Amino acid sequence: SAELCLLPALAALLPPLPGPGGPGPAEIGLGALPAGLRAAVRSLVGDLDSLFTALGLREESFAVGALSRIVAAELASYAPARNRRRTATSKASVIFVDRTLDLAGAVGHHGDNLAEKILSVLPKLPGHKTDVMVNMVELTTLQTSDETCSIIAPGCLAQPNDPAAKALWESFMNLKQKEAVMEARRHLVEAASRENLPIKMSMGRVTPEQLSSYIQLFRNNLKALENHCGLLQLVLATVQTLKHPQTSKWDNFLAFERLLLQTIGDSEMPSVLNQLLPMIKSHNERTKDDYTCEDFLVLLIYIYSVFGEIKCGKELDAAEEEVKKALVKAICDEPEPSPLLQKIT
Repeated sequence: SAELCLLPALAALLPPLPGPGGPGPAEIGLGALPAGLRAAVRSLVGDLDSLFTALGLREESFAVGALSRIVAAELASYAPARNRRRTATSKASVIFVDRTLDLAGAVGHHGDNLAEKILSVLPKLPGHKTDVMVNMVELTTLQTSDETCSIIAPGCLAQPNDPAAKALWESFMNLKQKEAVMEARRHLVEAASRENLPIKMSMGRVTPEQLSSYIQLFRNNLKALENHCGLLQLVLATVQTLKHPQTSKWDNFLAFERLLLQTIGDSEMPSVLNQLLPMIKSHNERTKDDYTCEDFLVLLIYIYSVFGEIKCGKELDAAEEEVKKALVKAICDEPEPSPLLQKIT
């Protein structure tokens, strides 16, 4: 199966279930899991029970995947949950799905969506999982070339009190990138016009430089800044994302994934791995456009996920061995391994 053909680096991230001689996926229980994972499952079950208690729910659980079956079984036998189900007045169906059944969805670069790019390339807002830091220096007269300047507090994407910003964020999520960027320009022009700022609407393709020039008009007008601060944060996030070097790499990922999906019926796994091999470069050989070790792990997870059943054999073993050698060399040559690489090694 595909799971048995995973590279050791990937197997370390996604340990396989016990094979021949051990219990099959359907028979695995909580006791078969490592101690840390057992504690995490019990914690999750307790949290779910607290949530369902607050909602007054009597749940009926369904599971897709081995780990999901364990979670559902633990919830079913959890004593406080049994007591709650006797008295709860509302019914609900709960479906647990193993995320590893759709690894391609987790590591893929999906389409032409500006919101997903912003959330992926900008640094996370401290203390938050779903928001990012927006560099606000451009709205000040502070002169600095330091992109990580911490003198000015960062902006973010959550702007619940700004209707224009909320509408723009909806556009980022629902429209294609080209249309979303045009919406950012339109909102910015309308805001500048309301503040009587000397803005000239230009037609054609929207560029990050054009948006930055519009943003500059607000810089010395405190009233305009205050009135449209939420909108300006979202437009700044757009500018910083479009200029970010990771954005061009995102497009390269997407192109590779689309090409792979088009040729997957005609290609065997060894030929795909052999195509990847020359692209694995050590730190000293890489340019900013080349894939890093982490990028290759993401690509490998995507490839093995979308291929499904893979024919094992000598040809595959040889191709995987070459990829492993190249990856090990690249990882060992890293001057400062990332936390992910450190965890894997």
